Amino acid sequence: MLETLKKRRAIRNFLPQPVEREKIESLLEAATYAPNDRMREPWHFYVLQGKSLKQFEQVALDYLQQRFPTKPQLVESSMKAVTNTPLIIVVTSEVVEGDEGATIDNTFAVSSAIMSMWLMAENLDLGMVWRTRGVGLVHDTALHEFIGATENERLIGTLCIGYSEAPITTEKKRTPFTEKTTWV
Repeated sequence: MLETLKKRRAIRNFLPQPVEREKIESLLEAATYAPNDRMREPWHFYVLQGKSLKQFEQVALDYLQQRFPTKPQLVESSMKAVTNTPLIIVVTSEVVEGDEGATIDNTFAVSSAIMSMWLMAENLDLGMVWRTRGVGLVHDTALHEFIGATENERLIGTLCIGYSEAPITTEKKRTPFTEKTTWV
């Protein structure tokens, strides 16, 4: 397992090859086994491919042009992240009305579900990157409205998934756990 974790990378460049439905379903199933408080299973997945993915591209472009009107190069480079992605899965978390603690716990559970998907993607020879800001659009209402999420859903991540354009062979740099650990 540790070797799988060390090998995992954020992949941003994909081949123009569709992801098979069976693999998408495996990713989604892996997510549902994530730990979650009181078995609330607070996640919801919105799968974007084909026509819906093309429509999302326009939503992202509109957002980026509005946010960065004087930076067309930034808009163009950011859009490559969307236009070169064969599959996007938007993941939301349930907001528990009147219970901020449960809502926060749900966010943790959904984050665990996304990590489960990431590990499954590695197992299926798929690349993935978890986006939030910029083209991830999780802090803007445009994506929320586009996917038709309810008022009781909070966007947690926009997952770009596909077959990696090239293998990543560089070693992942991490601070040793000993420098981030206090034994009490």
